[in-house]
Parts: sequence; C-alpha cells; structure tokens
Amino acid sequence: MASGIALAATLLTALVGAAGSGAAAQEAELATVSADPIVRFTSEPVIQYLPPVAEDAATATLVQADEASPNAAASLAELAAAQPQPSELSREMHCLAGAIYFEARGEPLKGQLAVGRVIMERAESGRFPGSYCDVVFQRSQFSFVRGGRMPKIRKNSTEWHNAQAIAQIADSGSWDSPVEGALFFHAARVSPGWRLKRLARVGNHIFYR
Repeated sequence: MASGIALAATLLTALVGAAGSGAAAQEAELATVSADPIVRFTSEPVIQYLPPVAEDAATATLVQADEASPNAAASLAELAAAQPQPSELSREMHCLAGAIYFEARGEPLKGQLAVGRVIMERAESGRFPGSYCDVVFQRSQFSFVRGGRMPKIRKNSTEWHNAQAIAQIADSGSWDSPVEGALFFHAARVSPGWRLKRLARVGNHIFYR
C-alpha cells in the first residue's frame, strides 16, 4: 500500500514538472521568433519628394534683373556708346536728335539729355503739340528753326552720333535727366524773366517747370 502511494506521488510530480517545462519552452520559442523577424525585400522604387521651388522668388529676381538692365551702364557716356547707330532715323527721332544737335551739341552729355527730355516731356504733357516734330517746329520755340526747317546737319560728325545716341536714351527713358520733368529752358546768357519754377542749370542752359 505504501509502495502504491509512493508510486502515485512520483507520477504526479513528473506530470507537474512536464507541464512547467512545457510553458517555459513555449515562452522561449516565442521569444526566439520575436527576436529574429523575417525580413522581406520589395522591388518597389523609393520616391524622395523634394521641397517646392520658390518660383515667385526666381521670377522676381529675373524681373529685377530685367528692370535694372537699362541703367546697367556705369555712366551716361557708357550707355551712349552702347546705343546702335541706325543708318536712317524715323522722322520723329530725327526731329528729336536734330533739336539736341542744334541746341546742345557743345554741352556735356547730361546737358544734351536734359534738352532731349524737355522735348519728350512737352510731347507727352498735353500742353504742347503731341509729337517730337510738332514740338520742335512749333512757332517761336526753337531759335535754330528757320522757315519751318532745320539747318543742314553734319551727319559724319561725332556731335551727330552723340545726338542720335542721346535721342534714343531720352526717348526710352533709360537714363534720368538731371532736371527730370522740365518743360522749358533757355541759354544761361539770357534772362527772359520767366515766372516759372526754376529747377537747375545744366551746362549752358537753365531749366524750368
């Protein structure tokens, strides 16, 4: 009887020990699987999104460069030298260049530009005729005009080349006159007593608005 009880106790101990070791083995197995996952590779391309280009900033830079280009020259003389010398001018540009030539060919370039810009400002003001030629040939305005005509121009001269260049600059507005907005001028040697706003003297002319 005692031996039977002892045998039963031995079997029960063996069963309990087997159950405990089984649980431990299962946990170990799960831990092993979790620690060593299966890695799978795919052939799908990897796409990396780049930050958007600041188009507005780039466009603004180009616009600023374009706006700055007319005055990119270091001086008025440099800008004048860069102007094309057309074989033939339009009638309007010929009138503008002719007025600069006769009124200011002995002046510094800034004085020639000031004269040219007065003619341009008059044509745009609504207070004078609306074209360069009509401004130049308006009665009793320019002393070099005689009988509705200009005198002969020495077209092979440096003075005429300068006058053409300054006329183009005045017409395009690519360089500001030192008396921008002036509508009147006279030679410094005379005193007409005008009741106008005096702007400045440039070379041998005095300019007014």
